[in-house]
Amino acid sequence: MRIFKVLLFLVATTLLASLSACKSDGSGQSSVTEEETPPKEKVPVPKFDRDSAYAFVEKQVAFGPRVPNTDAHQQCKEWLVARFEQYGAKVIEQDFQAKAYTGVTLNATNIIAQYNPQATKRILLAAHWDSRPFADSPLSEERKDEPILGADDGGSGVAVLLEIARQLQAHPIEMGVDLILFDAEDYGESGGESAESYCLGAQYWSRNPHVSGKQRPKYGVLLDMVGAEGARFTKEYYSTQYAPQLVNKLWKLAQNMGYGNYFVNDSGGGITDDHYFVNTIARIPMADIINRPVDTQTGFGAYWHTHNDNMDVIDARTLRAVGQVLLAMTYREANGEF
Repeated sequence: MRIFKVLLFLVATTLLASLSACKSDGSGQSSVTEEETPPKEKVPVPKFDRDSAYAFVEKQVAFGPRVPNTDAHQQCKEWLVARFEQYGAKVIEQDFQAKAYTGVTLNATNIIAQYNPQATKRILLAAHWDSRPFADSPLSEERKDEPILGADDGGSGVAVLLEIARQLQAHPIEMGVDLILFDAEDYGESGGESAESYCLGAQYWSRNPHVSGKQRPKYGVLLDMVGAEGARFTKEYYSTQYAPQLVNKLWKLAQNMGYGNYFVNDSGGGITDDHYFVNTIARIPMADIINRPVDTQTGFGAYWHTHNDNMDVIDARTLRAVGQVLLAMTYREANGEF
């Protein structure tokens, strides 16, 4: 009899303990405690394919100069939209018209590729996809009135984002990622008094963002001229003014990954680039990764705004350095580690 009572006591104790491990949600059903919720699986950082990115630059250059109001511009747009859709993104074509400083009305399109568009935690990665309508660099010696191919100035940043899109499809994460290709960035007046003649697409998007409220990106990174051999990415002035924490964390991450020869700690001057308007109009902290060589007459590569901005200046190793750092930042952010 004593044995039966002991067994009965143990059974009752076990039953009470199991009941106390559950909480009622008011619906008559028990819910699992927070301690029993399985942890979210972290997604490893994928490998950035430099050869794929290089081929994406080649494809853009093959269309010719991507100047608004041209056939090459239209054909490239269709190809970019198709590639993003192929890589599983929800694509928004944000058409707009803008008047260039020359008085020409530009028919332009910001291309927005969204991953997990419903997610509230988001980041923004951007580049411009148009190319310069003139070869008006002071170093340019010929065909100054003809448009340039823009392999690095435009093409390289777009190529890195296309490869990131490919990796996001192959290695999905729950965090939202917006990839934006700004248009009409490079149709500005060289040496003009108004910096607002540049970055017309970024200005339009900053006043008309495709997301709002809780879906506004936490921060953004802009890529501009990120494919040249021996590129040198300094900490650009406006980036450090508006997004200092992001800049320091991103550059430290790059250096820890072994890319300190590209991402240097030197301070760079302020550049009126797309990020400036995202920072000042949209008020989203954004850093600019842009090549600033040492001791050049223009402050940029010798090929900048010349007809030498072609595939000869593109180095797949530079594309990999930038792309791998951005993938690491993106996946670490998604994993809560950045």
